Amino acid sequence: MTHGAHRSPLSLYTHTAQCASSRVIREYSTSFGIAAALLPGRTRTGIRSIYALVRVADEIVDGTAEEAGLGSQARRDALDALETEALAALHTGFSTNLIVHAFAMTGRAAGIEDALVEAFFRSMRRDLEPVHSLSEEQYRSYVHGSAEVVGLMCLRVFLQDHAVSEERRTQLESGAERLGAAFQKINFLRDLGEDAQLLGRSYFPGTVPGELGEARKAEILADIDADLTAARRAIAMLPRGPRRATALAAGLFEELASRLRRMSAAELHGRRVSVPRHVKARILLSAMAAASPGSAG
Repeated sequence: MTHGAHRSPLSLYTHTAQCASSRVIREYSTSFGIAAALLPGRTRTGIRSIYALVRVADEIVDGTAEEAGLGSQARRDALDALETEALAALHTGFSTNLIVHAFAMTGRAAGIEDALVEAFFRSMRRDLEPVHSLSEEQYRSYVHGSAEVVGLMCLRVFLQDHAVSEERRTQLESGAERLGAAFQKINFLRDLGEDAQLLGRSYFPGTVPGELGEARKAEILADIDADLTAARRAIAMLPRGPRRATALAAGLFEELASRLRRMSAAELHGRRVSVPRHVKARILLSAMAAASPGSAG
């Protein structure tokens, strides 16, 4: 069988895997899809590959696998198998699962460590258990694994072709964690009703499904604002291509936070807020204008 005049079998297989990952982000996330489109080619491919693996894990724990008929233990087994496959592929450079293969090729090129993958899957595994009345430590641990380490994975890809000092890298890593945390906390608020009604979950410390008061909502939004402010300082230090894409993603989530702030706590339980297309277009133009060539990178 021929594989094309200029591609090796592995190159063709990897390209096919990357196309599969690209399809995942296109189908599941308009916001992240728009932001990823602003990235340079290889960086864009890497980010899409990370997103796709994260999305597949989410589908195991967030109801899709259960809808397909998988019981509790079967879902746990599926998640464990996905983690095992991802870690193995990071070391071997191959997987029969196209999404895992694309992620592994990205991880190997960008230096994504096993520890980041393991932390992510620990948080995903937490979703297979009842999620409510979490302690502050449990909440922070979940956010770290489900969001902050994903930010660190993306940063590895952003810096793949860029040499930075250890001091700058430390600042960028902190910013990546804070931005990932902000995104996750905004999603927790936006999905408050669906998480409670469909999955019986409530992620914020000390809360139970269906209960969130105005004072607690204000505290959560203040925490999100602090994360976004810290992240914005780090975004300004990124290389230009990743900077404008990350600024766009941050802008979209800042708009979501603004809309959540205008809703009452009671409304959050009954309606999932979104950003209209014309507003997304405005934020896109703003992000592109702000990413001037004279900034870092």
